[in-house]
Amino acid sequence: MFGALRRWREQRILRTRALPDALWREACDALPFLRIYDDGELARLRDLVVLFLEAKNIVGAREHEVTALQRTVIAIQACVPVLNLDLSLYDGFENIVVYPGEFVPRGEFEDEYGVVHERDDVLAGEAMHGGPVVLSWPDVEASADWDVAQMNLVIHEFAHKIDMADGGANGCPPLPDAKARDAWHHTMTRAYEHFARRVDRGEDTAIDPYAAEAPAEFFAVLSEVFFAEPSLLHDEYPRVYDAFRRFYRQDPLARGRAGYA
Repeated sequence: MFGALRRWREQRILRTRALPDALWREACDALPFLRIYDDGELARLRDLVVLFLEAKNIVGAREHEVTALQRTVIAIQACVPVLNLDLSLYDGFENIVVYPGEFVPRGEFEDEYGVVHERDDVLAGEAMHGGPVVLSWPDVEASADWDVAQMNLVIHEFAHKIDMADGGANGCPPLPDAKARDAWHHTMTRAYEHFARRVDRGEDTAIDPYAAEAPAEFFAVLSEVFFAEPSLLHDEYPRVYDAFRRFYRQDPLARGRAGYA
């Protein structure tokens, strides 16, 4: 019953909240990594974006005005990881807050020794457990083109939200059973430790060394790479690529080879 009600509601939203064609095309053109998606995938992504925008508030901070194009560009990138999953992975929060530049988050944190510190780090993005996703628009805009920025801020922060969907951010997203979790842990731990050793040695890595900060950052950074430059992840850590392919139910490398671009 509830499944049928949900489908009815979604169809009603899709009929009444459709994105204008010109806006959709402009947003897709701003995201070069979408060029390898076929028409069917783009159509499903468009529907998902409409549902996402109905469920989430994308609001400006510090007098930043969020335009329709900005909302759509952010929503597309947020929906890419869940294209073949479910928007319910983003349940538990409503707001995406967009700043006109980098920001300093408020609050305190307690270190491993019990000492409380004020936060004073400058951030381009943050995903809060049980709270909003916060983004710097200039960094979102710059990172939309992987070839220029070598990063994708929106995918990174929403990968954290996926990671948090079954608890805290620990680098392990929701998986169906203990066997799948054990396999994931084995693959990701070996890859993370190997990558961290490379970074510790001062190696100039093709993957952002920030991935060595913690397993949660490893998952988020490699999710960016998986969607925006899949050949890099496949070449560097093929077992991780395969684990991501099975979890996200997408194969960006095969998509690119199919010649949709």
